[in-house]
Amino acid sequence: MDTHSRSFAKALSWRVTGTIDTMIISLVVTGSIKLAAAIGLTEVITKSLLYYFHERAWLKIPYGRKTTI
Repeated sequence: MDTHSRSFAKALSWRVTGTIDTMIISLVVTGSIKLAAAIGLTEVITKSLLYYFHERAWLKIPYGRKTTI
């Protein structure tokens, strides 16, 4: 089972990747570096929290787990 700190670290590393992607897409769509940065900074906070809670919820779901004896 993952610890809370491991789940948080995974959430942060994933968000860095996701935020870079979002900022690039936002830049291409809007043509504005300022707007792309604002979108990226907003989503990094919201999606980090969502990922963390999603990850913790899945730890309570036994689907697809194998038990070791």
